[in-house]
Amino acid sequence: MKRGKKYNEAAKLVEAQKLHDVNEALDLVQKTSITKFDATVEAHIRLGVDSRHADQQVRGAVVLPHGTGREVRVLVFAKGEKAAEAEAAGADYVGAEELVAKIQGESWFEFDVVVATPDMMSVVGRIGRVLGPKGLMPNPKAGTVTADVAKAISEIKAGKIEYRLDKTNIIHVPIGKVSFGTEKLTDNFQTLMGAIIKAKPAAAKGTYLRSVVLASTMGPGIKVNPLRVTE
Repeated sequence: MKRGKKYNEAAKLVEAQKLHDVNEALDLVQKTSITKFDATVEAHIRLGVDSRHADQQVRGAVVLPHGTGREVRVLVFAKGEKAAEAEAAGADYVGAEELVAKIQGESWFEFDVVVATPDMMSVVGRIGRVLGPKGLMPNPKAGTVTADVAKAISEIKAGKIEYRLDKTNIIHVPIGKVSFGTEKLTDNFQTLMGAIIKAKPAAAKGTYLRSVVLASTMGPGIKVNPLRVTE
C-alpha cells in the first residue's frame, strides 16, 4: 500500500516488532499523529476466542472516565412518560413508529447510538436489518435496551462506549483524542481493558489477549505488550 509522506515520516518513529508498555505506546501515538485536526485514538484488540460460537462472544459497554472527546447523538425509541424522560435527559431524537418510517423511507442515520425501552423492541425490530450492520441495534448487554432511559442517555453522553468482536475476533474502539494527553488516555484504556478482561467467556481457551494495537486516526499502529496492559 502506498503511504503519504507524513505517514512515512511518522512510521520511522515506530519499531515495527517492538511491544511497548501502555504509557510508552500512548506517547508514541501522540507523536505519530499526522492529522491537522484532533485525531481520535483507537484501540484494536485481538482476542483468543472464536466469534462464530455463541458461548465465546465478547460484547459489552463501559463508561470511559474521561469520555471519548466527541459529541454523541442519541436516538431513543420510547412513548409516553419514557419519551418525556428521554427528552428531559438530553436525547437528540425521541419517537416511535415515525422514526422507523424516517429511517426506512429516507435512509436517515443522523445519530450515533440507539436506545429503546423494552416495549419498543418489536417496533425497532422492523429496521433490525439496517441498524444491525451499522452496529446501531439496541442490545440489553450494552445497556441500550432499558426502561431507565435517563440513566442510559446520561452514561452515553458521559463517554459510554460499546465493545464487541468483529468477524476476525478483533475489538475496535475509540479511547479518546490525541489532545487528552497520556494520563487521561491511559485511564480510559485501562478502564476498557479491565472490562474486556472481566468479560472473558468461560469457554475461551488458551491465550485470551492475542494482540493489542493503539493508533491515532490515519497514524501508524503501535503494538502494546498484551502481558502488561493492566499494569
